[in-house]
Amino acid sequence: MLSSITTLSVKLVQRYLPSPFVFAILLSLIVLVASMLSTGQSLPQMAQHWGGGFWNLLTFAMQMALILVTGHALASAPLIHRLLGALARVAKSPGQAIVLVTLVALAGAWINWGFGLVIGAVFARALAREVKGVDYPLLVASAYSGFLIWHGGLSGSIPLSLATGGADLSRMTGGVVTSAIGVGETLFTPMNLTIIALLVIGLPLLNRAMHPALPKVADPSLLVDAEDSALPRETPAQRLDDSRILNLIIVAVAVIYFTYYFINNGLALSLNIVIGLFLFVGLFLHGSPERYMRAVQDGIGGISGIVIQFPFYAGIMGMMVGANADGISLGKQVTDAFVTWSNADTFPVLAFLSAGLVNVFVPSGGGQWAVQGPIMLPAGQALGVAPAVTAMAIAWGDAWTNMIQPFWALPLLGIAGLGARDIMGYCLLMLVYSGIVISGCLYFFG
Repeated sequence: MLSSITTLSVKLVQRYLPSPFVFAILLSLIVLVASMLSTGQSLPQMAQHWGGGFWNLLTFAMQMALILVTGHALASAPLIHRLLGALARVAKSPGQAIVLVTLVALAGAWINWGFGLVIGAVFARALAREVKGVDYPLLVASAYSGFLIWHGGLSGSIPLSLATGGADLSRMTGGVVTSAIGVGETLFTPMNLTIIALLVIGLPLLNRAMHPALPKVADPSLLVDAEDSALPRETPAQRLDDSRILNLIIVAVAVIYFTYYFINNGLALSLNIVIGLFLFVGLFLHGSPERYMRAVQDGIGGISGIVIQFPFYAGIMGMMVGANADGISLGKQVTDAFVTWSNADTFPVLAFLSAGLVNVFVPSGGGQWAVQGPIMLPAGQALGVAPAVTAMAIAWGDAWTNMIQPFWALPLLGIAGLGARDIMGYCLLMLVYSGIVISGCLYFFG
């Protein structure tokens, strides 16, 4: 039964899902028309919202590009490459490979979402080299499924925003939260830990059960790593390029910086800190600046989708929050509609579902929080729902529909050498399972 459903899902996605870039364009047009109809704004007004937001994710886009290239370079370092290869040899069958890549991706994403995406993709490539007969699209989709738990993990932007406090917290929560809410009330509650436990147990089993009888094995050309050719050291300049001493000096400066950072800030892992750790650990493991730059150049090709698509999603975000003269925006209307249908028992579930819907159009944790936080938290407070519960419902909704939104799959797909159509059929069934788990826990614990 599951095999037939999986086959149908894969065929439908491959036939009808457009490329990620065309998907972004279509979403832009859908939001444009929907906003005009629902808020009464004119085409020039909506065009202003779109153009005004178009460049708002440039910093974020650069961070995403760096996550990919520095993560790819780190994972391709000789030591990491050997460790992943050794771990891949543990799997003796396609089913074991699917389970193993899912668990590694889940663990990585819980620690940090960027690390989880990169290590999952690189490990999928290693498993495809070692395990004969494993379905490569499912293997990569299983690596992406680990991304489901990122917002319930240590790098979740919404719980970390609540824990950070500051002047912006009151504004982002509609005045409901004025002092920091620690991660003990968000990440380490029975509700959140139960969701994670059920996903960690269920996702590997689901992914394994979806393995097709006629697997689509990886194209060998996708699994070939760049050859580590010897570097010339004939001139002073070439010896400087490949200098291990120079490499160690700059890494030592970075170690001093990170040591003081963690002493003063604890284990607070911001996106920039993670990128920095990827960069300097990779630089150390490659041994010299020139060797590291060769590894970076190997990963550059995967950022093309990020570079061109992020501005379009920033434009979508601009239209979603672009309000008319009465302060009404499409994002607010979507959220308000879910709020009006709920009571104290159903509010967390409906907050989760509304966040999942908004995430399709605003695929950014920070953007999601900006759109829904000021609306949902006051509504939840009025119904007697704890702010931390409402915030985590939004967080899980943001993570949930990433399974059908190719935005965040771009770095992983760039490393794996596949397209969104190859994996989204499997991801659709992961979406169904995770939606049942998360909404059930929100209902019973919320």
